[in-house]
Amino acid sequence: MFRVNLQLLPVKAHYFFFMAAMGPILPQINVIGKQMGIPPDIMGLITSILPIMYVLAKPAVGFLADFFTSLRKVIFMAIIAMMTLCYAGFYLLPMPKEVAGIHHTLSLNASQILPCNSPENSDFRWISVQCSANCSNVVAQLEGNINSSGSDFCAHKAVPESLTGLCVLSCEEHSDLALDNPRVFWAFVLLMCLGTIAFNVINSLSDAVCFDVLEESQEMKYGQQRVWGTIGFGLTALIGGIAVDMATDGVVKSIGPAIIVMIIFSVVDLFTVTRLKLPKLSSESILKDVMKVLKRPGVVTFLIFATIAGIIDSFIIYYMFWHLEEVAAETGYEASIKLIEGCVVAAECLGGEILFFLISGKILKRIGFVHCLSLCFFTYSLRLVLISVIPNPWYLVPIELFMQGATYALCYTCIVAYASAIAPPGTSSTIQGLVAGMDDGLGFAIGSLIGGQMYKRLGGAVSFRVFAAGALVTCIAHIILRPATKSLPSDAREQYEIPPEQEKVGK
Repeated sequence: MFRVNLQLLPVKAHYFFFMAAMGPILPQINVIGKQMGIPPDIMGLITSILPIMYVLAKPAVGFLADFFTSLRKVIFMAIIAMMTLCYAGFYLLPMPKEVAGIHHTLSLNASQILPCNSPENSDFRWISVQCSANCSNVVAQLEGNINSSGSDFCAHKAVPESLTGLCVLSCEEHSDLALDNPRVFWAFVLLMCLGTIAFNVINSLSDAVCFDVLEESQEMKYGQQRVWGTIGFGLTALIGGIAVDMATDGVVKSIGPAIIVMIIFSVVDLFTVTRLKLPKLSSESILKDVMKVLKRPGVVTFLIFATIAGIIDSFIIYYMFWHLEEVAAETGYEASIKLIEGCVVAAECLGGEILFFLISGKILKRIGFVHCLSLCFFTYSLRLVLISVIPNPWYLVPIELFMQGATYALCYTCIVAYASAIAPPGTSSTIQGLVAGMDDGLGFAIGSLIGGQMYKRLGGAVSFRVFAAGALVTCIAHIILRPATKSLPSDAREQYEIPPEQEKVGK
């Protein structure tokens, strides 16, 4: 007979409603910046600085939650409210469609469409436009500039090879609001930073609360709780994508429907948090206990490779949809891109993530933290290669369906379960914040900065292949280095100091 564990029900509910609130908005943050005219290198700079704040905010808030145990729920709810308000603020920012309205139609041979940075185009006063190009019945979306007389056009990127012959361009003026208006740019940056910092802090606090409720005897059941967050995220990402496409026409999309979905689920989540029953755990000296953990060589080794995992994951998170939208523009799928993006996120969450969160505990018991992390680097390499070769946007759906679970879900569970295993009683929030700060804090900062510069210079497909090669090299290095640490005399370096029961399984 199926039985529901009522003690764990509020934890499952929190994960579901919290991640459901993020499903429609989180994958779209970089796309919103792109829609406002922020180029990838500037977006990469912003998102590389932002995770540095995670490194500071996560352990700091975790320490406060561990220190003021009676206020853990209040701290939790305040950060959820702040996150919701910041992301909702995106709706108040002007979008390019609000300043559009002037249309231009011109005819050019495809061979005459030159890059905007070419010498031939240096003497014109240019106006930013988004165009639908019809070249011998082959349609593609182009972004570029037209001169003040409306007689010539230059493209921001190379014209797709599929466009040949005479092209009829139907263009709409488009102001790069974020760059033309500093107030809009800095308002977007502020809301993005505060909202994303709050989201990441809640993530690590949620994991600490989950492991505290599970206690040591049920640690490996973490994935069975976290999977409900995946279900919620996938469902609302799909709903949000459909709602945005249905509510708005054209290239520039309104995020209003996504904001509404987010607010509804955030409000329900706030009520859910009030139902959480947190065990009373304390430490005589939180900082002293944490420093003891950080002095262990095995812990340091694991944190270094966890940071590399964050570097790889950040590039996928920040630039996969950017690459997808470029592929859509080249292949004529731009009108339905939000639907495709919603399907991608739904496939990620409702496919592989559910499976791997459910079986992650069994995998960790079977192979341990070390071999699990090596496996994750290999699957990341495979996933990055597949993303780089998609011929049209719809191919990304089955790729993410099968690969998201074997990469993100398994790697994330491995890292947070390890953090729980090494955390002394009463320090769970601090340790989770510290480990997460290295993974999606420092790792994300490095990955975003490198990724943004690489993407601008090499393009999406080549950048994904470079990161794939890096993931494979890391996998090999991890396999080689782990036996070397075992040969050292200190017992503390074996198996990254996994719990005793893990060592027995490994033997």
